[in-house]
Amino acid sequence: MRSYKEAIEALNGTKASALFANNSQIYESGGVEGTFTHYLEHHLGPEFKAFKSFTYSDYKSEVMVDGLYAFATETYTYTIILAKDGSTIKRKGVATSTLKKIDGSWRILFIIVLPGTQNKFQ
Repeated sequence: MRSYKEAIEALNGTKASALFANNSQIYESGGVEGTFTHYLEHHLGPEFKAFKSFTYSDYKSEVMVDGLYAFATETYTYTIILAKDGSTIKRKGVATSTLKKIDGSWRILFIIVLPGTQNKFQ
């Protein structure tokens, strides 16, 4: 999960894509986003273009491995600086993920992202 965090902070969709199974499913803020490929093309990719930076802080993760599957929970604060005007968005978030070991590598099958309360908006 740290690799995903690092890809997001780098605003690197290609790096993030490599971490997902082809049939992955993304759920964010109560919506079904589809596969990661679809999510990247229609949601995350356009957001990356609007961001000057995206950083995580107060990041904690717990992972439980059971055979070929792993279950992860992450809590964090994320800070976005917008490219257009430098304004800042800072919020808490939580995510849960299910991963599967495919061809010797862990791939994300499902991820549920729930943004929390807004701490600061300028």
